[in-house]
Amino acid sequence: MSADGPGGPPLAWSGSDGDAEALLIHCTLAHSGAWHGVAAHLPSWTAPDLPGHGRSADAAPGCDLLDLCVAGVGSVRDRAGAGHLVGHSYGAVVALRLAAQSPGLVRSLTLIEPVLFAAAAGTPEHAVHVAAHRPVEEALAAGRPEDAARAFTAQWGDGRPWDTLPARTRAYMTGRIGLVARQAPGIGEDRSNLLAPGRIERIAAPVLLIEGGASPPVVGAIQAALAARLPRAERMVVAGAGHMAPVTHPDEVGRAVAALVARAG
Repeated sequence: MSADGPGGPPLAWSGSDGDAEALLIHCTLAHSGAWHGVAAHLPSWTAPDLPGHGRSADAAPGCDLLDLCVAGVGSVRDRAGAGHLVGHSYGAVVALRLAAQSPGLVRSLTLIEPVLFAAAAGTPEHAVHVAAHRPVEEALAAGRPEDAARAFTAQWGDGRPWDTLPARTRAYMTGRIGLVARQAPGIGEDRSNLLAPGRIERIAAPVLLIEGGASPPVVGAIQAALAARLPRAERMVVAGAGHMAPVTHPDEVGRAVAALVARAG
């Protein structure tokens, strides 16, 4: 199934037939199927494949990737009438921007480790992240996409060593690793001014900020910065989880999301 995305090709999506309460937005190098375990806890949901992922078409060169994602996912949300937004990693940044653009349409917002690195700028944790990410940038610049994907998943993967992943999974990630560089202006530089004074403060809906207890330190710095600005935010740590908590700990995450959806109505 697909829904037209203004300014770009239609996004493929999967989920409940008809209206859906929750909109689930996946992370970079994944696809809508990553939500299988979490979605089992929700009565109705829809999950798009972001541009260049899953069954969705590639993003055209030169376009603003965050703008394209927000427009396309917004179309899926409007089609489904979903008022509960749930995003993971880059998908959480998309969810946050959707909520900031139309706060009146949001009944609840769950942000699972949003990689809005600009929110942590100036912190020691951000400096550690910049150094840790350098091998990814260097490999991409040198035209070594598999090395870039290997370095990226070492930080942001599900904990499995690269060489133990199925060949199909490695090929899928390697073929899309260039999207990481295209995302940088939106999440590292905040090109869309999502962090401008007063912008996310407009989100009046309850917000749940979920992070893994074993995630990179920059995640906690980002969550702390967002929690300080979102009027109704609460934080939750999934013990033993890393960045891929929706995949590795779907029951803990799914129960938390379902509880928030039920509470927010």
